[in-house]
Amino acid sequence: MNIPQWIRRFRKDNPRWVVLLIDLIIVFICYILSHFVIYSFRGRFDYDLMMSKAPLVLLVYWAVFLIFKTYKSIVRQSGIRDVQRIMTTVFVVSAILLMLSFVLKQFIERETPWAAYLRLSYAVIFTHAMLTMVSLVASRIVYRWIYERLFWGARLEKVLLVGAGNMGNVTYNILHSDVKNKYRVVGFADDNPGRIGKRINGFKIMSLDDLNEDLIRTLRVDHIIIALDDNNRERIKNISSKIEPLPAKLKIMPSSAKLLSVEKASRQLRTLKIDDLLGREAIKLDNTHVQNFLKDKVVLVTGAAGSIGSELARQISFTHFNQLVLLDQAESALYDLQQELKDIAIEGVHYIVGNVRDRAFMETIFVKYRPDVVFHAAAYKHVPLMEQNPYESLRTNVLGTKNIADLATKYAIDKFVMVSTDKAVNPTNVMGATKRMAEMYVTALNSTTHTNFIVTRFGNVLGSNGSVIPLFEKQLKKGGPLTVTHPDITRYFMTIPEACQLVQEAGAMGKGGEIFVFDMGEPVKIMDLAKRMIRLKGYQYPRDIDIQVVGLRPGEKIYEELLANDENTSKTHHEKIMIAKVNTHDVHLKKERIDMLCRSLNDDFLILPALELVAYMKEIVPEYVSNNSIFEELDTDRMESAGNDIET
Repeated sequence: MNIPQWIRRFRKDNPRWVVLLIDLIIVFICYILSHFVIYSFRGRFDYDLMMSKAPLVLLVYWAVFLIFKTYKSIVRQSGIRDVQRIMTTVFVVSAILLMLSFVLKQFIERETPWAAYLRLSYAVIFTHAMLTMVSLVASRIVYRWIYERLFWGARLEKVLLVGAGNMGNVTYNILHSDVKNKYRVVGFADDNPGRIGKRINGFKIMSLDDLNEDLIRTLRVDHIIIALDDNNRERIKNISSKIEPLPAKLKIMPSSAKLLSVEKASRQLRTLKIDDLLGREAIKLDNTHVQNFLKDKVVLVTGAAGSIGSELARQISFTHFNQLVLLDQAESALYDLQQELKDIAIEGVHYIVGNVRDRAFMETIFVKYRPDVVFHAAAYKHVPLMEQNPYESLRTNVLGTKNIADLATKYAIDKFVMVSTDKAVNPTNVMGATKRMAEMYVTALNSTTHTNFIVTRFGNVLGSNGSVIPLFEKQLKKGGPLTVTHPDITRYFMTIPEACQLVQEAGAMGKGGEIFVFDMGEPVKIMDLAKRMIRLKGYQYPRDIDIQVVGLRPGEKIYEELLANDENTSKTHHEKIMIAKVNTHDVHLKKERIDMLCRSLNDDFLILPALELVAYMKEIVPEYVSNNSIFEELDTDRMESAGNDIET
């Protein structure tokens, strides 16, 4: 629609004097109508007398309009408060006119010429007040309706709100009041039987079971917005499973939005993310416990620019630490973290570009800062890449961990917390085996030093570098297809903030020698995850976006575990955190073999072939059995050798 420039300027911000003028015109018209209604019944309608009294009425209304500033509100955003202001204005004007008429009737002679122009009938005053109040409110409603339908409504995307409680009503008001928003609500639905069939904001509340493709197309719904009071994940999961197949994009309004201003709250509306659908509540840990643990401490975080390390840095930056040393070899990523944190933690944060494999350099860090606590998150973690590069994987994941752990022992730091992975359990790839070797090394050190060595072990984190979620996001942007390595592959998932809370809580509660594992709920099938992501983006599988099974990557498992076959758990004070009981009977012998391996890794003139390196790893980690890898031949040789020993 081609709208003239003057109309666009007018609808953008109505001049206040125009609103005041229109209100006074409404007052004048209502005054004439009230005179006509009252005096027509009495049979003595006096036009000249009526017009002689009109200036007084308009003058009083004009003065009170100025006092209460009813004309200053943005008409297209009129709401309850504007109605209340109009009612107050009309009441005050009526009171003034009644008092003036009463005084004139009581104390001024009826025949006094000038008094006739000021004295009003009580019936006219009351009738005029009612007509004016209704007309002023109605004018704003009509203007808003015209604005939304003609000027703005045609461009709005239609929204169905799921949630007819307090948050649903708040979301409706946010979307209805913010002129910058691009949504128009066309209906409400709820999963609460007690609300279904009732009305909210003029809409009849529908049941989720009533929602189908035909209804969505009839209402021309573009988006379905989940607006719940608590954003309970189990409830969101159940609701989303019913509405995902519908031809509309899913969004969610965070519950915190109701605490913000309308302008900011409307910006909180976001696309429903897969971590909203974990099917369990986010695990909350004892933040006070962690605060006390880190208070006045010098904290070193290695791998600080990575997914886990950077979130650890963010969370620790809100504690009362003494100094926070953030170390990573990735210069650009560390710079980005520095820019993010510079306004949060201004003093006592040091950003160091360095490599944990460089023991001499790392020792200068320990000498200079004397850390009390080390969070060791530096590691190579991409399974297929590490399968092709076992030397580099060993140098970073094992030798790097050994360097930091040895320095922690040498400088008698209080606690060393290592970030491990579920891939260290019954490893089938180089990366998992190196992490298991690192676990063994720090566990062996714990019994011979004053430093408390603690290991945290958890599954995949949503949104981390290399995670399946960002991969699916990129593939969706390209129009698909999504790639899954195996139709039955499953993974445990948790959010990055949850993982980092676990790491800190482990450091606070750990006494040394523990491997902490998380109750991560039920594993998620990646094929189902891919289908849900397709539907969350408003597409249909397989019509719009298809899924291709491309085969397992080198070293990849179909199922992953948090505990090895010979491990079980003991409880901690938190029901979601457990301690794995790990077999440590030969851990010191394995530490010696790891020492020998690391000495060879430090020899720049001797780089062992990949096959020889992995064979040595399998001797240290006997449960390491390669899967879909070039190193599977080593397992065949090992089994044949074991068979020959038995025959002998």
